[in-house]
Amino acid sequence: MEISRPRGTRDFLFKEMERRKYVENKLREVFENYGYGEIKTPIFEDLTLFTTKSGEAIKEEIYHFKDKGNRDLALRPELTAPVARLYLNELQRQAKPIKMYYFGSCFRYERPQAGRFRQFWQFGCELIGGKSPEAEAEVIAMAAHALEELGLKDFEFHIGNLGIIRSLLSDAEVAEADQEKIMGSVDKGDVDELKNLLQELNVHPGLKETLLNLIEVRGHKEVIEKVRSIIENCKGASNSLNDLEELLNTLETFGYTDYIVNLGIARGLDYYSGIVFEIYVSGLGAQKQISGGGTYNLIEVFGGEPVESTGFAFGFDRVMEALKKQNTEIPVKGHMDVFVAPLSQDMRAEAFKITQNLRKEGIKTDVDLAKRKIKKILTYANNMGARYVVLVGAKDIATGKVTLKNMKSGDQHLVDMDDLYVEIGHEIG
Repeated sequence: MEISRPRGTRDFLFKEMERRKYVENKLREVFENYGYGEIKTPIFEDLTLFTTKSGEAIKEEIYHFKDKGNRDLALRPELTAPVARLYLNELQRQAKPIKMYYFGSCFRYERPQAGRFRQFWQFGCELIGGKSPEAEAEVIAMAAHALEELGLKDFEFHIGNLGIIRSLLSDAEVAEADQEKIMGSVDKGDVDELKNLLQELNVHPGLKETLLNLIEVRGHKEVIEKVRSIIENCKGASNSLNDLEELLNTLETFGYTDYIVNLGIARGLDYYSGIVFEIYVSGLGAQKQISGGGTYNLIEVFGGEPVESTGFAFGFDRVMEALKKQNTEIPVKGHMDVFVAPLSQDMRAEAFKITQNLRKEGIKTDVDLAKRKIKKILTYANNMGARYVVLVGAKDIATGKVTLKNMKSGDQHLVDMDDLYVEIGHEIG
């Protein structure tokens, strides 16, 4: 009987896990340097957490079930809602802003395709209670910094502000339900669909022209004046544009100037309140977006006090794919530095002692457990990627020595037992 892994999931073997661990740890390092602390939430939550955030239709896209207590639960499809729930349960009284980051697997029940899986990973953050251009700029700068540290190239930051379009729609007295339809259509990026929707909703021709002009805006900070001329008669939209301009100015003080103003970025959910941004990497086809974020008030949706937050999440798997496409060098040292090889059966106990001593010194060490002959031990150690083999022979042990073999060069020499850790530690750095 052959049992296969579930559709839309993957197995990761040793070298791939080394690469993923390297990227994960590099992201942790950057996030923690910005003052973020790590949190963990359950893999499954109450189903209502996600239907409250995204509507009943979300049930068609996620794994949900009843447990033995007849409770409706769901495997988390994302991590923003669980973080909001955690804040409401545990952190409401904590001084703000609160900086937290997370890394974990999420689940979506959708048709698997290139770059999309039913189990995937997100690495992201939330800055709760810190809405300001300065806070938003620092979040964006951190995302850029993280990608630079990974060695990723040619990524694009697209930044917009939802308040501009929302204010225009509100000033024109477009019904809230229709506003959400329009924002959802803008979010899809389908101009023809948006034109048809605006026609169907009988939107005023002047507003229609303004919206279609805005979503085509692309450029650096110089496009701000162009946008200002388009929306000059809407105070709310002008205020949002001023916020965007201040964000861009502040972002440059954080040392990041390589961005694209894109007013075609939208979110189809009404709790997003201002700045939005997305990160794209060319070469990934339809899955070129590796991150998305913005400022929103999700806490209030779940019954809490209004608290605005800024956050984003990297699609971890897409980041890994982008690094692979660009042939980015990711250090893979292997999961073993040293292999200890007893040259005879009566040296096995001595080999085990040496192995444990090296392990306690923090050196990744394995030992022959299969009672192989020395030739097969060396072949196995080489296949496992060991950098050194410690050959434990009776004559050497009698003089307090062992033989250290460099598996790359083939060189070997005697080493005093007391110096073994120092020499290996110096070699592996």
